[in-house]
Amino acid sequence: MDQVEGRSFVDSGDDGGEISATLADIYDTLARHPALAAAGADQPSTPWGSTGDLGSADLDRALSRVRIGILHRDSARRVLAVNERFCELIGRSVDELAGVSLEAYIHPDDAAAANAEYNHHTATATPYDRDLRFVRRDGSVVWCVISISYVCDAAGQAISTITVLRDITSRRTAEEGLRESERHYRYSVDLSPTINWIGSAEGAIEEVSSRWEDVTGGAPADALGERWVEALHPDDVAPTMAAWAEALASCRPVDIEYRLRTRDGSYRWFRSRAAARLDGEGRAVRWYGTLEDIDDRKLAENALRESEERFRLAAHAAGLGIWDYDAVHDRREWSDELKRMMGVPLDARPDVATALALVVPEDRHALESLVAAVAAGDGGHRFEVTLRIHRADDGALRWMQTGGWRIEGAAGQLGRVLVTVRDVTEERTAEQRIRWAASHDAMTRLPNRAAFGERLERGIAQAERDGSRLALVLFDVDHLKETNDTIGHDAGDLLLRTFAERLREALGPDCAVARLGGDEFAAVLTDVDGEATVSELVLRVLRVLREPFTHEGRILDCQATAGGSIFPVNGRDAAELLKAADMALYAAKGRQRGGLLMFRADMRADVQRRSSMISIARDAAHDDRITPFYQPKVQLLSGRVSGFEALLRWRDRQGSLHLPGTIAAAFEDLDLAVALSERMLERIVVDMRDWLDRGIDFGRVAVNLSPAEFRHESLADRIMERLHGAGVPPSRLELEVTETVFLGRDAECVGQTLDAFSRAGVTIALDDFGTGYASLTHLKAFPVDVIKIDRSFVSSLDTDAGDAAIIDAVVGLGHRLGMKVVAEGVETLAQARHLREGGCDEGQGYLFGRAVPAAVVPGLIVGEQWKAVG
Repeated sequence: MDQVEGRSFVDSGDDGGEISATLADIYDTLARHPALAAAGADQPSTPWGSTGDLGSADLDRALSRVRIGILHRDSARRVLAVNERFCELIGRSVDELAGVSLEAYIHPDDAAAANAEYNHHTATATPYDRDLRFVRRDGSVVWCVISISYVCDAAGQAISTITVLRDITSRRTAEEGLRESERHYRYSVDLSPTINWIGSAEGAIEEVSSRWEDVTGGAPADALGERWVEALHPDDVAPTMAAWAEALASCRPVDIEYRLRTRDGSYRWFRSRAAARLDGEGRAVRWYGTLEDIDDRKLAENALRESEERFRLAAHAAGLGIWDYDAVHDRREWSDELKRMMGVPLDARPDVATALALVVPEDRHALESLVAAVAAGDGGHRFEVTLRIHRADDGALRWMQTGGWRIEGAAGQLGRVLVTVRDVTEERTAEQRIRWAASHDAMTRLPNRAAFGERLERGIAQAERDGSRLALVLFDVDHLKETNDTIGHDAGDLLLRTFAERLREALGPDCAVARLGGDEFAAVLTDVDGEATVSELVLRVLRVLREPFTHEGRILDCQATAGGSIFPVNGRDAAELLKAADMALYAAKGRQRGGLLMFRADMRADVQRRSSMISIARDAAHDDRITPFYQPKVQLLSGRVSGFEALLRWRDRQGSLHLPGTIAAAFEDLDLAVALSERMLERIVVDMRDWLDRGIDFGRVAVNLSPAEFRHESLADRIMERLHGAGVPPSRLELEVTETVFLGRDAECVGQTLDAFSRAGVTIALDDFGTGYASLTHLKAFPVDVIKIDRSFVSSLDTDAGDAAIIDAVVGLGHRLGMKVVAEGVETLAQARHLREGGCDEGQGYLFGRAVPAAVVPGLIVGEQWKAVG
């Protein structure tokens, strides 16, 4: 008869006896069950508690009493019996258990180990148990104790397996929570900078954190019981033990300070605080305490006490009054110097009420708030406040600067307050002078921009109330920069002072005059009749200003240009008037140096037009609406297209195309000019890469660089990085620069940048040659590969012999220097033939084609050569 090799997998729970008895019944029943004899036959999966060949009354009763999951399967994993609890625990039906390894339902982290252990024990039919997690169909995880036993035949070979599951999820969750709590506590204790300890109700130390060893060098065990006393400074043992004994007797918290011996043999100050955990009757159950290192604070306090006397002597020598408050003993002291400052008798009582009585009513709240904050411990250890007092003896108003600091006692309470008082009345007078300086120009002693703005607003308000007119006139000193650069800043400063004096005298004391900054001055003319009156007065002032004067034997010109606006005609507030006058001044400097222009509406329109250009260009650059068009360059001998010049075009929001002239003002804005160039370069590189990918030989593409771009040190790196990033050879790029880039202080940087491009293989072309001011030596000093003859010479080539001679000379010069020569603006066959016969290499202009979008370029290249030149 087959026997059951197994065990009762029940631990000592509350229902352990009942479960053990039930399992005994189950095993006894299974051992006698006829199904075991036919384990190899096909058997249907039969839940326990049902009727069938496998079931029996005894087995059904036993299984129904079990509150654990039980599964009985043969060696082919056919379910011989299973109870509902088993299915419930793993979240699967009876049918799903047939033929499927339980590994499929085990948590992935447990599966490998569980499978290995199962195979090991199955080989010897040895029962075993372990904790496992099962993943239910809904994704929930349940922890179970799984116990496996084997039913063996007469030869000892396992013919079926009995698997018992018991839910231990609650227990595992509780255990994990306990472990996490223990870890949290341990980390909190170990990482705390303080030394934490726990003592018994009688005061014996039972546990000390590892920080004890870090500080003292001794193991935590060396501090248990009363052995910690051995680490105390000998002078601190008696007071410490007395305080500890009193705390043990009263069960009240203790807060004391003492010194502990450290691992190097020195002593450091620590603050020891402890409190007892009490039972319901108020008796101590356990003591909990901390040791906090306060050595730095104690040393600072001791040093402060030692220096107090020296401080008092120094304060007396410096004329400082001392207010010393001992909070521990509630004593106040005033130094004799302080009493003299306050004008009180030397025997006056040093209390807060006496001081408050002298403070002016408007400042008393500040002193009261300070006293309350210091007493409460609010704020920092240092404080400062400036108060006004009336001296007690003569009533004189004096300014007193009060500064001090609070010193904490042993337990953090206020221990002492030291205050110094200094009479700063004379300094406050000096502050008035400082405030004057903040609103005036030190050089000319005129009001500055801020003060003038307030004066202008007051004048506008008065004119509005009176219904009168007011004029604002801005003056710009001509040639101040030239004076500074050629004669020196001393001369320039004298020019500004002379101009200010003359302007103030010419306009009279009732006129508000100011220096706004640099070479710009302003004046407010009140109660004016109209523009004619203003013009007459200002022109007379300009004549007075224009009178020359001498400086160190040099004659200086005091000329100025003026622009004006009138309230309320040109603006109804200070900002509008200033803007209008500034537009008029800008126009005057461009058209009428040394004169006056009053604001006109068309000036606003011009400024707005320029502002609109900049705004449109900025939006176009931001929205990526900048696009290059390409004008072909043709070899004059062969007629073939040799390359292209990229010309900027931009589209409005409706898609219409515009020439760069419509945003001309944008190219004067340095940052915006660079942004436009960056957009152009980005699109050009994309186009070149596309042509290369399609096998189109487009020659070189020329790109114009503005002088502003050379002010950016990263110009070469930025362009080369973009070429390399797209895989475009540098030899495919040609950079066109004008002669103006070679002039000025940045010429050396320009040369270095062009050298970097040339070494990388980029072609350098000098554009508009012959129209600038550069020397011919620049052709030798800089790496120029191509000279481009300006269109102004080509346009009259067939009618002006002088232009023809210049072109022939430039071609000859270029070829002798090893440079290629390109003529711009070629529009007629006669011009093209003359250029070809004169040896000019390439031509560019409407004769060969206008600028076209990138999509048209391939057609120009693959078509027939341009034959009309011949």
